[in-house]
Amino acid sequence: MHILVGLALAVAGQPSQPATPLNDWVPAAHDIFVADIQSNIGYIVHDNGAFASMPIGSGKRQTVRYIGRTYNAGTPVGIWTIKDKSVKGDHITFGKTGLFLRLFKNGDDYTAYGIHATSNINKLLTWNDRYQSMGCILVSDEVLDILEKTYELNGNTLDVVTTNGLDEQNPLLSKDI
Repeated sequence: MHILVGLALAVAGQPSQPATPLNDWVPAAHDIFVADIQSNIGYIVHDNGAFASMPIGSGKRQTVRYIGRTYNAGTPVGIWTIKDKSVKGDHITFGKTGLFLRLFKNGDDYTAYGIHATSNINKLLTWNDRYQSMGCILVSDEVLDILEKTYELNGNTLDVVTTNGLDEQNPLLSKDI
């Protein structure tokens, strides 16, 4: 699927169409999710360029020691596919439902990264500094529900792009995925 340059223009202040309020968003097959980790804003985008936006959280921009590893916890930029969902028992880390949507790099490579909520997600999403995860994308329970429905409408797959800013020169926003 071609990522729409219209989204970048809309965010840059030259909207090709206005954002759809999240409450009015209806998931559809072929939707994609774009996470701008520079602004910590996420976008769900339809084929026709219609989109909804929402605050997100992303990875701490520092070296951490977590689950037996030492690494830079900043959320990596790239093209991903959600190909698996699971329910985690740790509801502090993974929110009230424990839903975890796993990201596969370049569509096939298993990673530890995913999209999920947290127990304090509503508070976290009001902060100016939303770089709070160990590398995952953090979303509200409402957005997580929309992404899960979209994943199911797409035959248990969902394309995701993480990018460091949105503008028409961004190569990730002009790629076919």
